[in-house]
Amino acid sequence: MTDQGHAATRRFLFLQGPHGPFLSALARMLAAAGATSWRVGFNRGDQAFWHDRARYIPYLDAPEEWPEAFAAIVAERAITDIVLYGDTRPIHAQAIAHARAQGLTVHVFEEGYLRPYWVTYERGGSNGNSRLVETSVADMQRALATAELDLPEAPSRWGDMRHHVFYGAAYHAFVLLANRRYARFRPHRALTVAQEFRLYLKRLVLMPVLWADRVQATWRIKNGGFPYHLALLQLEHDSSFQTHSPFSSMAEFLEVVIRGFAEGAPGHHHLVVKAHPLEDGRSNQRRAVKRLAQRFGVGARVHYVRGGKLAYLLDHARSAVTVNSTAAQQVLWRGLPLKAFGTAVFAKAEFVSTQPLPEFFARPTRPDSRAYRDYRHYLLETSQVAGGFYSASARRRLLRQVVDMMLAGDDPYEALSRGTAAPRQQLRAVQ
Repeated sequence: MTDQGHAATRRFLFLQGPHGPFLSALARMLAAAGATSWRVGFNRGDQAFWHDRARYIPYLDAPEEWPEAFAAIVAERAITDIVLYGDTRPIHAQAIAHARAQGLTVHVFEEGYLRPYWVTYERGGSNGNSRLVETSVADMQRALATAELDLPEAPSRWGDMRHHVFYGAAYHAFVLLANRRYARFRPHRALTVAQEFRLYLKRLVLMPVLWADRVQATWRIKNGGFPYHLALLQLEHDSSFQTHSPFSSMAEFLEVVIRGFAEGAPGHHHLVVKAHPLEDGRSNQRRAVKRLAQRFGVGARVHYVRGGKLAYLLDHARSAVTVNSTAAQQVLWRGLPLKAFGTAVFAKAEFVSTQPLPEFFARPTRPDSRAYRDYRHYLLETSQVAGGFYSASARRRLLRQVVDMMLAGDDPYEALSRGTAAPRQQLRAVQ
């Protein structure tokens, strides 16, 4: 049940979102429901994808002045809700702290915990800040007592990869070439805007070459005839890795994993290190993997694969290791043993092994698949919304449902427990 009768009293303030037109499309639909929306833009890329110039607020001051400016915007426009993508980047974390103190509703979007056919919508925080971290599987099972859902098959690919890369390149091009008005803007990542743009552009140009390299490597592994374990890498600059993991770099994680593999895995087992689908080459992961494998005496048994479809590799894997990648959801859906190092919404005692890494590689314990099915069911009834941010068709699917969820009085988790959740869209395995 939505709170559409009170939509006219809702005043939304949008901060930064996914690259591309999603936030603008969302604001249009909120306007159709009767709500009012503004957008704060921090650079020319933010401005380029916002439709309503009358309700656009450029932030031109230094980052240090943002908390005071945000408080003033909220007061002047009587803001009731803030909307953002990713809750740990500094401008968002500062805004959330003030919003909570003022009793505002905080709407947080993220890539889907069960990607690629879903996105994540929560209130208050996501990933390591999500309510899911503190919610037990038993609590989820109680909330599901009256819910019914035919679960879709495990996703096997990223839903709109090319659109994601295209909008990322376009966004950084605007910031690089037309950002004079926002001269005091500072990106939340370590690289400069020019470096980010070059990486996106390089990836667009090299897509056919990267695809061929990935296909060849995957074929060799699938036809190698050896048992293997998977190490699932993440983007080193991703907020979930930076904020909710014990490592400061992916190289540190690789060293721990390859050492553990060398110490514990049977001599005929191999390790496959799989890069994130959006890995852009800002660090030479292949070289790091080769160096570490040689250092620990397993050079012939460790392989590196660029991105690609995880499902192809999971079909024959023995186990998987990650920091806190959402790709672990595919591992658990298949009932494979999983070792995780960071704070994550899936890091429940029922699913994730507590074994020391050498022992895990030697004799990994399997997850409780029945409990994981309930967990997955719970996510699909609550925070996972069918659709995506980047392609037009995926945005349409998302907007059909998420606007009502934002206008509802209960957040997605409360709505299930209280019986106020609207029916969810069903997806076939292949769209």
